[in-house]
Amino acid sequence: MKLLVTTTLATTALAATALFPAAAPAAPAGIQLGSCAAGELCLWQKPDFKGKRYAHELSGTDIEACVALPPGADAQALANRTGRPVTAYQSAECAETGEFDTYPGKGSWVPQSPYRVRAFKIWER
Repeated sequence: MKLLVTTTLATTALAATALFPAAAPAAPAGIQLGSCAAGELCLWQKPDFKGKRYAHELSGTDIEACVALPPGADAQALANRTGRPVTAYQSAECAETGEFDTYPGKGSWVPQSPYRVRAFKIWER
């Protein structure tokens, strides 16, 4: 009987998840998420998704290649909506001697990077 109840509860939870998908990520109080379309990696020059925005799509970006922002440019906020993990690097050469973090592709919104992002890699999975 216990197995039947557990199975029924699990099935109900899965059905509810299918009917009511997770809401969009909530922004911290006072911060509005920046505009970044599904399938894009967006980087902003200033914190809180402000300033110049750089957008990259998979169609124009080599997978697992180091992509540097334009010379002299950096980003302090980012959104990963590519559906793939993305590593952001402090180094313009994607060197791991500087700071770097990997963000999941399910929709990562970072209003304030702990360092200036100068390059990134989009991973296969």
